[in-house]
Amino acid sequence: MTYQTILASLTVLVIAATSSFAQDSHKSGPFQGAKANTGYVTHSTESGNSVLTLSDDFKAPDTPDPHWQVVDSKGNTYLLQKLSIKGDKMNRKITVPKYVPDIAKVQIWCAFAETNLGEAVFEHPVK
Repeated sequence: MTYQTILASLTVLVIAATSSFAQDSHKSGPFQGAKANTGYVTHSTESGNSVLTLSDDFKAPDTPDPHWQVVDSKGNTYLLQKLSIKGDKMNRKITVPKYVPDIAKVQIWCAFAETNLGEAVFEHPVK
C-alpha cells in the first residue's frame, strides 16, 4: 500500500509540475510587416527571467541593423539586443530586462533606418 501511495503522489507531482511549466509559455501571433513576416515569438519564464524565443521558421530580414524591440501595454518601446550577430548567426533567444513591465508586442526594428520591419502581437500582454 505504501508503494502505491508514493507512486500516486509522484505522479500527481509530475503532472502538477508539467502543468505549471505549460502555463508559463505564451505564443504570439505571426510576425507581420514589410521585411519580418514569417514565424512567431514565444514568451517563457526561465529561472525567474522573462525570455523571448523566435520560432524555427522565423527568417531574419535582410537589412543593415535589425534589433529586438518590445512594446509594453502602455505603448512604451524598449530597444533590446541586436538580432544579427557575428558569423551570420542570430540572437534567436533573449532575456528581457527586469525594467520592462510587460510585453504586448515584439517588433523587429531596423536601428539604421529607424523603422519597424514587422511585429508579432500577444493576445494578452505577458509578464
